[in-house]
Formats: sequence, C-alpha cells, structure tokens
Amino acid sequence: MRILLVGAGGVGGAFAAIAARRDFYETIVIADYDRARAERAAAVDDRFVAGQVDASDPASVAALCREHGITHVMNAVDPRFVMPIFDGALQAGADYLDMAMSLSTRHPEQPYEKVGLKLGDEQFAKAGEWEAAGRLALVGMGVEPGMSDVFARYAADELFSSITELGTRDGANLAVHDDDGNEIFAPSFSIWTTIEECLNPPVIWEKGRRDVDGGWFTTAPFSEPEVFDFPEGIGPVECVNVEHEEVLLMPRWIDAERVTFKYGLGAEFIGVLQTLHTLGLDRTEKVRVGGVEVSPRDVVAAVLPDPASIGPVMTGKTCAGVWVRGTGKDGEPRSTYLYHVVDNEWSMEEYGHQCVVWQTAINPVIALELLATGVWSGSGVLGPEALPPKPFLDMLVEYGSPWGSMEVPQQ
Repeated sequence: MRILLVGAGGVGGAFAAIAARRDFYETIVIADYDRARAERAAAVDDRFVAGQVDASDPASVAALCREHGITHVMNAVDPRFVMPIFDGALQAGADYLDMAMSLSTRHPEQPYEKVGLKLGDEQFAKAGEWEAAGRLALVGMGVEPGMSDVFARYAADELFSSITELGTRDGANLAVHDDDGNEIFAPSFSIWTTIEECLNPPVIWEKGRRDVDGGWFTTAPFSEPEVFDFPEGIGPVECVNVEHEEVLLMPRWIDAERVTFKYGLGAEFIGVLQTLHTLGLDRTEKVRVGGVEVSPRDVVAAVLPDPASIGPVMTGKTCAGVWVRGTGKDGEPRSTYLYHVVDNEWSMEEYGHQCVVWQTAINPVIALELLATGVWSGSGVLGPEALPPKPFLDMLVEYGSPWGSMEVPQQ
C-alpha cells in the first residue's frame, strides 16, 4: 500500500504520528500546498515523503499519484476540496478515503424545511464510475462521521433487533487558556468546517417520510436543544441539531426509524457563530477590501489560533458516540450510548497532538490497515456502515484507545 495524504494540518499531522507506529504500508507521501508544512509532518518517519499539491485541481492530485505509484489517497483537507481530490484519485486509478463529504447547497425556497443538494450527493452521483473502475471511495471515515457510523452498524448487528433512533451525540468539556490562564475562544477543529456545518440547515432523516426527498428534511440551525450526560467525567452538555454526514450515510445501510446528529456547542460558541452570520463573516464569496479580494470566512479562520497549535494550552476531554434507542436482542426496550473518549493530556503526552484532531485521525489509519490486510474491501462509493464493524472496534483497542458503552435512561 502506497498512500498519498493530502493535507498536513492538524488532522494530517496527527494521522502521520499515528501511522508512524504501524507497518501495514510501504510509504506515505504527505502533500500540502505549503511544502514546508508537509516536510515537518513527514519528518517523523523515514517511510514518509513530502510533496506539494494543489488540492483544488484534480490533475495535480492525479499527477502526484502517478509519480509515486499511489494506491490510496487520504483526504485530510477542508471539505471544499473533496471533489477535486475525489476526482483526481479516480483519474489515477487509486482508492480514496475522506473524513468529510462533498458540500451541500440549501433549498432555494424552503431552506429550513426541505433539502437541496445534500452532503455527499456529488460523490454518490459518481458511484457507478467507481464501481466500473473497480475502485473504492470510502467516504466519511473520520470520527464523526466515521467511528460513529461504525458504532451504529455494530449496534444494529449485535445489540438491537429494531432501532427507533440513531442519534449521534458529540460533547466535550474542553477549555483553551491564554498565557495568563484566562479561558479564550479558540475552536479545537477547523473553524471553516465548523461554520459550514453549524450554520447550514441541519438535516434529519425519518423512515416515515421516505416518499418525500427520500426521508431527509431540514430544520433551523441549533434546533431541538437537549441536555445529554456524557461519560467519563464530561457530564451534562446541551446539544443541538447540526448538519452532519451521519444523517446522510446511516439510512443508506442501516434500518432505523429516525437518524439525527446533535453537537454540544455551548451558549458562547453558538453566540459567536450567530454573530458571524449576522455580520456576514461566514460567507465564502470574496469581497473587495482595499483593492484585495478576500473571503470573509477565510479571514475568520486566519485570525483565530490554528487548531493544531492549541494542544499545550487546552484541557479536558472530547467524546464522540451514537445514542441508539429501540428494542434489544432480548425483545426488551433498550437505550445505549456507544462512545469514544480522548483526554487531551493523554494525546498530547503520548502523540504530541491535541485530542480532537487525534481522535479524528486515528479512524482513517485503522480503516487503511483493514483495507491493506483485506479485512475490509469493496468498490464504489461506500460509507463505514457498509463494512464489518467488529474488526474496526477490535483494532481501536489494539491501537491503545478503547471504546465504551453505557445504558442511558429511557425518555
């Protein structure tokens, strides 16, 4: 296996640090628009090679694949680059993985009721091309989506006879501090991606509505708040509806009545996002400022701390998981949360990377190892739900970061 890792930012750097401890591949080419950043990430292992790539150009991606005999392309950049990298991989005859899917476009007349172009639609529209080429595009293989989808498949296979709701729930008690110890606003993940998913209309899926838009519909941002009590000391966090890939992936392979995604953002974070929207600073269209054209969202991303850099001044834990409700294998009502928690202190000490990017990066490394050994295989455009979950969860434990399960009181 010869891997091209596109993107040497926070998640890309953590991917490299995790992969450096494994031996299932021959080489990893780490490419970025900033070659110096790629070189820093590649310096951790002599099997790594640095390169430069234009992620917005399929031909650039394909050329780099051909130059290095790449078999698998790993996309670790913002979702706005999904389609060029996705197309470039297919042009080069390589398999492909990503952690976020092609972007959505809201419904032009009823954005908070009906779906427009959904997350991943552009990729699924090309599934036939991938199948015809005998190539695999494994999409949404991060933590959320990714590990959460594996949990959902495991619950459907092993724990439940029928499922009322698959509800991805993400929460944390993370805090970032300045040099004086004061807590500051500093997102632990790409603010560009966070703005995209949090200010877009959230998507929900219900089986009973399949006759209209396949069962998918939208609501207002931050709708249906609920307090979820997260495990391992994180505690109660208010979660709200957010647009996310799980809702677009899980119903394609898992039988459930309802699928949701709720994120524990917190009142301050929601307030900041609403202010950015009110001021138009969430826009991606360029505006002219002093003779220079800039995207307001790119400016916001540029002035905030790089998520890859905040690990040393961040404390707390992050939790990703799926709350599954329905009927257990014993015929009794069941309500179970399958989850994965990472402590920032541990990930910084063990790997030198903050917990959110590390938790995201471990999943595609495991997926690639399963593909390399033939435990996972397939062709076309597939989500994690389409593949056997137990080998993945067993390997998560082998990697030294076990998952957990807890029963949740019925509501």
